[in-house]
Amino acid sequence: MNSVEHRPQVLVFDSGVGSLSIGAEIHHLLPDIDLLYAMDRGGFPYGMWQEDALVEHILQRIHTLLQRHRIDIVVVACNSASTAVLPSLRQQVSLPVVGVVPAIKPAALQSKSRVIGLLATPGTIKRRYTAELIDTFASDCTVLSVGAEALAPAVEALFWQDEDSPDVWQSVAAAFHQHPSAKALDTVVLACTHFPLVKPQLAKHLPGINWIDSGEAIARRVKDLLENNRYIRGGKGRQRACILGAEAASQTLGDKLATRGIELIAD
Repeated sequence: MNSVEHRPQVLVFDSGVGSLSIGAEIHHLLPDIDLLYAMDRGGFPYGMWQEDALVEHILQRIHTLLQRHRIDIVVVACNSASTAVLPSLRQQVSLPVVGVVPAIKPAALQSKSRVIGLLATPGTIKRRYTAELIDTFASDCTVLSVGAEALAPAVEALFWQDEDSPDVWQSVAAAFHQHPSAKALDTVVLACTHFPLVKPQLAKHLPGINWIDSGEAIARRVKDLLENNRYIRGGKGRQRACILGAEAASQTLGDKLATRGIELIAD
């Protein structure tokens, strides 16, 4: 962190609009810092990439952003990316790097039935890191894992084209109901940052569920990293977003960002 007093800027990096769920929590807790949302439309969806290729791609994207913008903290706002790229990224950059990992620990602590759901991309479900989290923090729980390949694209379609996908929301509930222990399910981990953006839609098909995501924990971590550094406090921080890749933002996306107080910029 730069020791000169200034208004810090946090890079919130994701393959798409999933950055919005994490950024919203950071902005709520720290409204006086600047946020730069980087939506890697050209790389979406990360959950379908091979791990080595994904790491190389993300490292290149983030290095380019760090060259173009003054950044104080990097938040990798994607479970699929974080479980793959964090070690390499932390070796290559001197800035604090915050990753998003499936919130299995808090889910296991809160579940009364000891049956929890893990709703993630196929890539996150397959990661060894995810299995280690389950072994470490939820070994006494039955974990119902659902790799929802169509869910993140449906969220992108909602934000880019205002396209509702009721069949996709319903398919998530159907996937959980196939498990023999589904009746005891009381807690679901939203292990993709896209998924909290459609929590109301999912809750209609899975009522009575306690939904857990990492947004508040990431915001608290960013706050902790800033706590012992001098920075301009008070006022209103800027929220800006850039789209990475050849595709320009749609009018629908621009309008939805504007309602959140986020300005679209070229990168």
